[in-house]
Amino acid sequence: METAFLGVDTSNYTTSVALVSEDKTILLNARRLLPVKEGEVGLRQQNALFEHTKNLPELFEENRELFSRFRIAAIGVSARPRDVEGSYMPCFLAGVSAASASAVSAGIPLYRFSHQCGHIRAALHGAGIDPEGRFTALHVSGGTTEMLLAERTAEGFSTRITGGTLDLCAGQAIDRTGVMLGFPFPCGRYLEEAALTYQGSLPRPQISVRERTFNLSGLQNLAERDYVRHRDKARTSLFVLEFIAASLKWIIEAQLASYGRMPVLCAGGVMSNSIIKKRLSRIKGVAFAPPELSADNAVGTALLARDRCLTGNGDDHAT
Repeated sequence: METAFLGVDTSNYTTSVALVSEDKTILLNARRLLPVKEGEVGLRQQNALFEHTKNLPELFEENRELFSRFRIAAIGVSARPRDVEGSYMPCFLAGVSAASASAVSAGIPLYRFSHQCGHIRAALHGAGIDPEGRFTALHVSGGTTEMLLAERTAEGFSTRITGGTLDLCAGQAIDRTGVMLGFPFPCGRYLEEAALTYQGSLPRPQISVRERTFNLSGLQNLAERDYVRHRDKARTSLFVLEFIAASLKWIIEAQLASYGRMPVLCAGGVMSNSIIKKRLSRIKGVAFAPPELSADNAVGTALLARDRCLTGNGDDHAT
């Protein structure tokens, strides 16, 4: 029976389960979006925790036959948002509970990682790169817009925030605009589809940037003004995405000016947007993962568990 490694991730908007092989082949990347009521721009933590608790047994049951074909050697789980003191969100408790019970019953190691490190590991795999030494990781999603100076370690990654948003996250700006325009939540895909249909020109975005940071809190008002004036969903969608792309481009270039040339890895759901990718790909050394490994997933935690288990770098919990 072949060996595989299990990953579990329960972020604020997606329940994810993954399997990878010893040679890093992705055997399973199962994801289920959590439902958000029409007109709302997010989920309360208690609702997210409840939905994950329902989804996890169903995802395992749906893939029962696949699981039966492999010997699970170790489990990786996202236990916290980031690797910093006090980083905590209740929604991750669902994944930790399921992963802990599975590890104890099977008598195998359980490794706890941060959701952010899972994103970075999945994106590195998807982009097909493995930097030697430090690299820049740009993690841009609904709950995070951070630029990190990162480096591989025996336990996963060491990271230090060097830039990013000072207020609103990029994903929040996209979702608030999308809800204002009447799109379903999460709105990223619908904003992108609308923006790609716009045939007109836009003025150069007047972004709010300083060194390696930027502000997006004013973007919502600018988007509302644009839509009131033009009544064109495609134009307003493109305006918002171009504004975010220009802000991200600025901080990447500032990062490279400060720390020198290095690989730049783009991770997180927002980084799967084709318009933003097109703008940022003009910067030398920028790498992207395919959308399924940019958005929330458990492949990264499964790969991290594989790395830890095969290198023998200590157990967070072994039975």
